[in-house]
Amino acid sequence: MASRYWYVILTYVVVQFSVIIGAPLIMSLFSLSEFNAFVYWTVFSFITGLIVTLFILKPDMQMGSRRDAAQSGEVILWSVLGIFMAYFAQAIAVSIEIYVLGIDAGSENTQQIMDITRASPIFMLIPAIIAPILEELIFRKIIFGSLYKRMNFFLAGVLSALIFGFIHGEPQHILIYASMGFVFAFLYIKTKRIIVPIIVHASMNTLVVIAQYSLSPEEMQQLEQLKMILVGG
Repeated sequence: MASRYWYVILTYVVVQFSVIIGAPLIMSLFSLSEFNAFVYWTVFSFITGLIVTLFILKPDMQMGSRRDAAQSGEVILWSVLGIFMAYFAQAIAVSIEIYVLGIDAGSENTQQIMDITRASPIFMLIPAIIAPILEELIFRKIIFGSLYKRMNFFLAGVLSALIFGFIHGEPQHILIYASMGFVFAFLYIKTKRIIVPIIVHASMNTLVVIAQYSLSPEEMQQLEQLKMILVGG
């Protein structure tokens, strides 16, 4: 793995944990509440992390696309298909978790993100745009790409998808995250363009954020029940 890739991973780690120091710092400097300090620092750190990551990966971007990379029309086609593929994989994973493993539906991680977003809409930038770009660059381009050079697609896809699932901090739902991660890896290798899994990842996150932001708790409960019926057959 190229040294610049390790710098990108280090940047991502710093972004994830910098709030421990950054939030208290700006809280004292600008007399902010603990919540607002958390939100503003998190948004700032993710934007900064993305800028630093793109700067570090500038040599990769200057290399240009591979000759066999998907053209514009194929990018659009696979982006649309990819959303359906990812949702289908997610539905299968949810079914296995609920009906085979006996794991309750619902994500604490998603709920926390939505609670923060409802209180401070600017936070929406992270799950809808910034995080998908960062995560696809790290987990698909760097981690999956490095593994794929040493092993076949299936093993590289599974390993990178498991790492992707683990990093979300919900081990009970790792199958859901990993199923989506595997689809993203397939889209990346199929099109030879990282923009495709970025579009699919960002679209899925944005749809979830908008849906949960717009609906009342009662409507969300009805939607969850409908999803259970559809997934359960």
